[in-house]
Amino acid sequence: MIDIEIRNAQVLGPAGFHDAPLFVHGGKVQPGGDGKPVDLGGFMVLPGIVDVHGDGFERHLAPRRGAMKQMNEGLRAAEAELAANGITTGVLAQFVSWEGGLRGLEFAQQVFAAIAETAPNLVTDLRAQLRFETHQLDLYDELPDLIRDWGVGYVVFNDHLPHDRLAQGRKPPRLVGQALKAARNPDVHFQAMLQMHADAGQVPAALDGLCAALTAMGVCLGSHDDHTQADRQTWNARGVHVAEFPETQAAAEAAKAAGDAVVLGAPNVVRGASHKGNVSAFDLIAMGLCDALASDYHYPSPRRAALMLAKSGVLPFHQAWALVSAGPARVLGLGDRGQLSAGQRADMVILDSQTQQVAATLSAGQISFMSGAIAQRFI
Repeated sequence: MIDIEIRNAQVLGPAGFHDAPLFVHGGKVQPGGDGKPVDLGGFMVLPGIVDVHGDGFERHLAPRRGAMKQMNEGLRAAEAELAANGITTGVLAQFVSWEGGLRGLEFAQQVFAAIAETAPNLVTDLRAQLRFETHQLDLYDELPDLIRDWGVGYVVFNDHLPHDRLAQGRKPPRLVGQALKAARNPDVHFQAMLQMHADAGQVPAALDGLCAALTAMGVCLGSHDDHTQADRQTWNARGVHVAEFPETQAAAEAAKAAGDAVVLGAPNVVRGASHKGNVSAFDLIAMGLCDALASDYHYPSPRRAALMLAKSGVLPFHQAWALVSAGPARVLGLGDRGQLSAGQRADMVILDSQTQQVAATLSAGQISFMSGAIAQRFI
């Protein structure tokens, strides 16, 4: 850990920028100190990005099917990308899905084991999220014990079965390719999908029991892609208080009305629209219907989205940046990070004031990324 006094930078506090010195000691922001002076004139010092949901790590763990056998090396590569994009806390979202392959239970077990083994030796705080496909009724009994063993503290529920097509007995697009990726016979894969669709009536009661068990374990619960007000109200009644990427304004409004957190995709903001044609994250933010932005599938997007929101005037800079720092920290129940105040973790991203590119990233007072001329300032 470094012991420094940052001088002459534009430091983002909870209410906006200031140029007072920032003291870092023992991995935390301190009210004072006598650490090494570091002149960061020309740079902006911002709270580190807390990425509440991202699956961009997948390409590091399995760049080609069967090509990556050492997952710890893949996680180290993923951490480097996270740090280079100003992310100091990264939640890695891993599926357990009927789709199999890289989204199957066996692969997920390897991923969670690798995170548990590797994360303590990394600078960036890496955490695991389970994305669970709800129609896997055969897994419900063992899932709480698995989640406890994996050390997963955040579970999100998905349903990606193409119910409309299955109700008509029709094969969904790309079924053959999906089955082959999972090393399954396409006809067997299709029959399994049809059976899960047929058993859909058993899912609500099973979810009621599972959510109660996970809530008792202290697991944070979220739903994914809520479409209607009724969808969100049903999840809220189960104790699922995070709405990830609601597809409509009505679903987002229902979440906020119930006091639940709304997480939107930063790539949606950067693109100006959802790639699936859902409601615009930009619009929801302007209406006050967003608590946090997540990288989703693209780690550069949280920084870019916050800067775009501030530049466009949708939000003041400190409020826009809070959507990628203090906001997601609250969603995760992490009260020790998200802002640069005395007593908080020294999680920070340092941007070049002119280019607004990441020059350095520190997590708990340790340097996780540093590039270019700023290194001379620290040395």
